[in-house]
Parts: sequence; C-alpha cells; structure tokens
Amino acid sequence: MKMRNILQSTLIALTLLLSQGAFAQDGFDRGKVNEAIAEFQEVDPKINRFFETSYGYAVFPSIGKGAIGIGGAAGKGLVFKNGAVQGGSKMKQVTIGFQFGGKSYGEVIFFENADAYNRFISNEFQFAAQASAVALKSGISADAKYTDGVAVFTLANGGLMYEASIGGQKFKFVPASEL
Repeated sequence: MKMRNILQSTLIALTLLLSQGAFAQDGFDRGKVNEAIAEFQEVDPKINRFFETSYGYAVFPSIGKGAIGIGGAAGKGLVFKNGAVQGGSKMKQVTIGFQFGGKSYGEVIFFENADAYNRFISNEFQFAAQASAVALKSGISADAKYTDGVAVFTLANGGLMYEASIGGQKFKFVPASEL
C-alpha cells in the first residue's frame, strides 16, 4: 500500500513537471512581454527607475509552477539591452519540499551592469536556492536594491500554492537571430 502511494505521488509529480509548458507562455511573444511590463509599472510606477537605469533586463510574462512534494516551473521571456530586444530566455526550475498546488507569475530580472548581463546571456547565470525575489506591490520597489548586480521582481498572475521548498532557477539565453 505504501509503495502504491509513493508511485502515485511520483506519477502525479512527473505529470505536473512535464506539463509545465502548457502553463507557461508559448514562444517568445513581444506583445505579452509589453503587457507584463505595463502590469509591473501599473502596480508600482517606481519600478520605472529600474527599467530606465539598468544595463539590461529579462521579462518573463508567465511562469507556470506546479507541485506535489516535487515541483517544477518553466517560462519564456525576452531579454533587453538599452530598451531593444537582444534575444529570448527559457527558465526552468525544480523544487523539493513541502509544496502543493499550482500558480502562474510574471518575473522581471534587472541587470545592474555589463558583468551581470553578460553572465546571463552566456548561460552562466542561475539563482541559488536561497535567492529571493521581491513580490511586487504598490511602492515596494522604492526600497529594492541590486544584489550581485541583479534585482528580481515577481507579480502573481493567478493560482494557489502552499510551499516551503528549495530550488534554483536556471536560464538559457537564445539570441535574437534564433527566435
């Protein structure tokens, strides 16, 4: 009986992990990225200082996340430098811990300088398990600062998830010529 429960839980978790593409945005959609930027700016207009002064940024309009014990997340976004699209990025995450449910959220990663930006586009960039993002709400970006050349903001799109888990995000840059 115990083995059967473990097998069922594992199958459900694998199904969620493999179906992340269904929750995440299809393709690299400039329209969705522009909508996401407008939503971030509407929730907190002070985030504009990051858009205006950062060396570059990556915008993920919709990251889908689901879990039952083992979880996964995935999403696609566009990478900008000086306000112009330089390419796309694919984000994947695996988490382990006490977690259940599903949610969708947007994420913006700002790069303070060329070093942080180049690490990202060279695929040498990933968030460690202890890295944290600022959950955006009105006025909160005023106090936000860069850490190791990066500032990360998230904005909930929907869903319900309880989690006490660890896991890191990995990114893969795709040059504009390959989009």
